[in-house]
Amino acid sequence: MNTASATALLVIDAQESFRQRPDEWAATANPDAVDNIARLVEHARRAGDPVAWVTHSEPGTGGVFDPELGFVRVFAELHPHDDEIAVTKTTVNAFTSTDLERRLRDLDVETVVICGIRTEQCCETTARMASDLGFAVEFVTDATTTSAIEASGALSAVSGDDILRRTESILAARGFATVIRTADRVGVAV
Repeated sequence: MNTASATALLVIDAQESFRQRPDEWAATANPDAVDNIARLVEHARRAGDPVAWVTHSEPGTGGVFDPELGFVRVFAELHPHDDEIAVTKTTVNAFTSTDLERRLRDLDVETVVICGIRTEQCCETTARMASDLGFAVEFVTDATTTSAIEASGALSAVSGDDILRRTESILAARGFATVIRTADRVGVAV
C-alpha cells in the first residue's frame, strides 16, 4: 500500500442488494457505473492506494439489505481482495456506524475518492461527512449511479440524470468535493 499518496478509494454500496430490484436496476441512471468503479479499483491497486469496500445493511428488516438474505455483498465482478478494508454500515454515510475513519487515519489517508451506488444518498452523504471530518474529497460521478424518484403526493418526480447533475452541482459549489470523471482519475479515456 502506498501511504505516501495518502489517497483511498471508497466504494460505496456496490452490492447485490440493488440487483434484487430488477426493474429499478434495469433503469439505473448510469449503466456504466460498475465498469467505471472497476477501472477505479484497478487504478487504485496499481497506485498502491487503499481500497475500502462499504456495504449497507438493515438487519432484521427482511428486505434486500437484510444480511440474513445474503445480498449484502459486493458485486462479484469487482473482485474485492481479502486484505482490503471492508466495513458494513447501518447508516446512510460510511462513517457514523463503522470504524472507517479510524482505519483511514491509521493509513494517513488525507484524500478520499468516492464512487458507488445511490449517488445522492449514500455516496453524497459520505462525501459530505468525509469533508466535515477534514478529508479532501474527489467525487467520481460517472462511477456512481442512482434511480429516478417517482412523484408522490406533493413531491415532484426527479429523473436519475437530474439527480446526478444536482449532486455534482451541490457538492462542487458548496465546497464538499472536487467533482471528477473516471478518466480524470485513471488518466485514460473511458
